Amino acid sequence: MKIAWAFTGAGHLLSESVETLEKLAEEHQITVLLSGAGEEVLKMYGLFDRVKSVTGGYYQELILERDQMWSYPVSGRFSLGRYDLLIVSPTTSNTIAKLVHGIADSLVTNAVAQAGKGNVKTLLVPVDLESGEVDTVLPSKLELDLCQKCNVCEAAAVCPPDAITPGVEINLLKCQGCAACQTACPHSAVSGGRIITIHMREIDITNSAKLHRLEGVEVLKDPSEISTHI
Repeated sequence: MKIAWAFTGAGHLLSESVETLEKLAEEHQITVLLSGAGEEVLKMYGLFDRVKSVTGGYYQELILERDQMWSYPVSGRFSLGRYDLLIVSPTTSNTIAKLVHGIADSLVTNAVAQAGKGNVKTLLVPVDLESGEVDTVLPSKLELDLCQKCNVCEAAAVCPPDAITPGVEINLLKCQGCAACQTACPHSAVSGGRIITIHMREIDITNSAKLHRLEGVEVLKDPSEISTHI
């Protein structure tokens, strides 16, 4: 099958999505679409290279939103029915809000809109699907209560992209998720994979429920369900 997989800027369900992508890539041709935020977040979590490794070749490209400008020419493949399936996982509440209101002003929302016009089935895995609270994983974080403000910050010294301001913060837009800083800090002041609990907003839950109205769109709870729909 020719499959297009789109990533938006969610950290929740991101690792699970990458794992499922890698499994599908063993048997199918997959084009990866990255929104601007999706590209940034994959790098923060150290997952960008894994996603990139499954691409290479025609209909197996890594397509970045910043390279598509405003016309998103790759979306023409969907309106022409050139793919068998479009997957968007994870799908942010921002992307969902646009989809349910018919807005197609980004790489991912344009792809979904054109997929509908080309009769290409779309599978969506929203991050805000049910009311309540959910545990999610953070990328690298400088724990200021543990930071000793050393004269020479070992974590900053080993950071390849120079993303750490000692005693202040980690610039996640520079972070590559390599985790070298976590190992280097003698005071364990850099955490990775820390779990926090977030509350789902009702407006986001309401918008996710409206996805069922979209033609050709199927909503899944978890990336692990994707393989059963192929």
